[in-house]
Amino acid sequence: MPQVVFSEGALPPLPVFSQAVISRGLVFASGNIGITREGTLVEGGIKGQTRAALENLEKVLKAANSALDKAVKVNIYITNFADFPALNEVYTEFFNGPVKPARTCVGVASLPFGAIVEIECTAEVAE
Repeated sequence: MPQVVFSEGALPPLPVFSQAVISRGLVFASGNIGITREGTLVEGGIKGQTRAALENLEKVLKAANSALDKAVKVNIYITNFADFPALNEVYTEFFNGPVKPARTCVGVASLPFGAIVEIECTAEVAE
């Protein structure tokens, strides 16, 4: 039976989804955007939003007894591929180990709350 993950420290999810769900030794984290608890986008453009999204994702994974270094697949959605190099600059601060997760980056027309990046991942749960 899947187990719902909830982190008090992370941004609360909308009522239509969970922050993450654990199933069969994997945690499936919902998409995270760079938004504050008050619902406003963080400052700093793509770098600021990427950092905030990954920091929130870290909190959710921790609540699931996992971590970014246990990520096996990351999906990124970005509204402007001109921001791709700056996104990668911040991304490598968080994913800097010898084994990088598989990754997809998709260009999209828009994201919730006017965000310019959204990041989700699948990670192993610690034994």
